[in-house]
Amino acid sequence: MPTLPWTVPNPPPPHGTAFVMASRFEVRTLKDVPRFFLRSLAAWKQVRSAPGAYGASLIAQPARRVFYTLSAWQDRDALYAYARTEPHRGIMTSLRSTMRTSTSTFTFWEVDTTGLPIAWDDARRRLAEQARTDAVGDA
Repeated sequence: MPTLPWTVPNPPPPHGTAFVMASRFEVRTLKDVPRFFLRSLAAWKQVRSAPGAYGASLIAQPARRVFYTLSAWQDRDALYAYARTEPHRGIMTSLRSTMRTSTSTFTFWEVDTTGLPIAWDDARRRLAEQARTDAVGDA
């Protein structure tokens, strides 16, 4: 399983909070995997220079057609500014048709910056909880 390890674009302050986002995406078919992975590398490059980014990691499970992202930010505004900026904005728009939207999950929380980097076990647990909550809300 290819993993892009936790990268720290901007060191967080020793005492403060970070806004964390974890996501899980699933593409519709195996033929969509290379396109999604290549585009995610462009977004990865962008996050490495994004203002307010404290860290990020990506796990790709190509055979399962699943991708996980995990990132920590100075605040919600820094994350949303990154998401609205090219190339991320265009990448997400261009990939919408390849996504199984019913299985996409996003979760957000805050941590003390001393808790960085975030452990993938914690992020996956939170994503599973969010997926269950989303499923109840859709029922």
